[in-house]
Amino acid sequence: MTFQDLLDGAEFLSQSGNPDVTSVEYDSRRVKPGSVFVAMHGESSDGNRFIDQAIQAGAVAIITDSAKENPRKGVAWAVVPHGRRALARVSENFYKHPAERLAITGITGTNGKSTTAFLIEAILASAGRKSALIGTIEYHVAGRTYPAPHTTPEPLELARLFHEAVAQGASDAVMEVSSHALAQQRVFGIPFDVAVFTNLTRDHLDYHKSMEEYFEAKRALFEGIGTDPPRIAVTNSDDEYGAKLRDFSRKRSSAVLTYGWSRGDFHADKVDITPRGTRFDLITPEEKIAIFSPLIGRVNVYNILAAAAACSARNCNAHAIAVGVAALTHVPGRFQRVDCGQPFTVVVDYAHTDDALRNLTSLAREFVSRDKSSGRVITVFGCGGDRDRAKRPLMGEAAGRGSDFVVLTSDNPRSEDPRAIINDALVGVQKSGVKCTVEVDRRKAIALAINEARPGDIVLLAGKGHEKVQVTREGSSPFDDVEVAREVLKASGFECESGSAAGRTA
Repeated sequence: MTFQDLLDGAEFLSQSGNPDVTSVEYDSRRVKPGSVFVAMHGESSDGNRFIDQAIQAGAVAIITDSAKENPRKGVAWAVVPHGRRALARVSENFYKHPAERLAITGITGTNGKSTTAFLIEAILASAGRKSALIGTIEYHVAGRTYPAPHTTPEPLELARLFHEAVAQGASDAVMEVSSHALAQQRVFGIPFDVAVFTNLTRDHLDYHKSMEEYFEAKRALFEGIGTDPPRIAVTNSDDEYGAKLRDFSRKRSSAVLTYGWSRGDFHADKVDITPRGTRFDLITPEEKIAIFSPLIGRVNVYNILAAAAACSARNCNAHAIAVGVAALTHVPGRFQRVDCGQPFTVVVDYAHTDDALRNLTSLAREFVSRDKSSGRVITVFGCGGDRDRAKRPLMGEAAGRGSDFVVLTSDNPRSEDPRAIINDALVGVQKSGVKCTVEVDRRKAIALAINEARPGDIVLLAGKGHEKVQVTREGSSPFDDVEVAREVLKASGFECESGSAAGRTA
């Protein structure tokens, strides 16, 4: 492919040279002879600082979003108004437009994106379709699993994943689309067939500054970013922002499907939630579908409704929906039980907002109440560093009001002092009046909570979920709540299975 072919359809202010190119890179460390290096301004660094390094590594062409950079002799050059948009366009060109050969379902919202994505993937599989999944926990491409550095990857990685999916015979893709990715236009030019909105609660206000700005970022998925709006919009009718998106999407000429607990095109009837699973009748515009899911809790009823509506939009029938929902036994780090034969329950969950903590502790309360054991809810949680400080007391109060005992600890403090973060959250915990203790060391905090547990109790290890590291000012170090819980239980004399098999989702 030539440099001019690569730039086809891209916005550029000036261009010179037309060498053959062998790859596209935006990380100068990956540049090889024949590469095109896309130098763009990022959130924390400026790729333009590494142009000469890329040329030394063999780059034959540079695409830059800085008009201040002078072209280098003997190197093709293009100046673009928006680096990430250019990266998106040239990545799609280089990989022969794989996104256009897939029916892509995008999911956005504060909570529920990962579980909804896994459910959609399972339903598509039951309908006999190959698909790719891109999200917070991991990436799946036609049966292969890759680690997920970001919920929504950069355009180059997206194009590579879609290219592999098409090569493996995939017809569909389902992806979580984060508000950061939407604001940064990481999905510029991606033609979404179906867009799903789960809900909107306080999160990421360190980045978006206000709830309205946060919502506007989410709304971009339904507007189309460098593309037409989605063919079908799926929105949560029980969420005020979902109602706004319903009206917005209709004005944008998208067909709209709504879902909700007891209202909407897709809603639930005769819901029965037990520790062994969830049953309900799924009411659709055409029929009633008997649903059983190994996943439990009200939040998962919503996730199932969202996934069913999205898959109905992709022409999956009632049988495929029912079979797919039943087939998904767990989602890593989402109400994931750690079972070593102990007489109390230990659960790892990704809950890291006040709304998610309310949902989690509410589910835990129902869990122990159904067993008629009068068990207590013991919650271990922390708040992330270098993030919205204002949500910390809200998280503390939510955890406190839903628990009988709270252990406040660290959860990725990053560059901040862990004790300062804990003090912010402690204000909310104290407002709830619950019994609380502070243990900065997360490993010790988990041990404290588990050793405190009595038969019939439930111990919630909230915040990290599927994550495998703890991020401090010293850097990242391995840390897995599931494995730490297993170690503590084993040290207490319980029999744990080898590996991570002891962790399962209720």
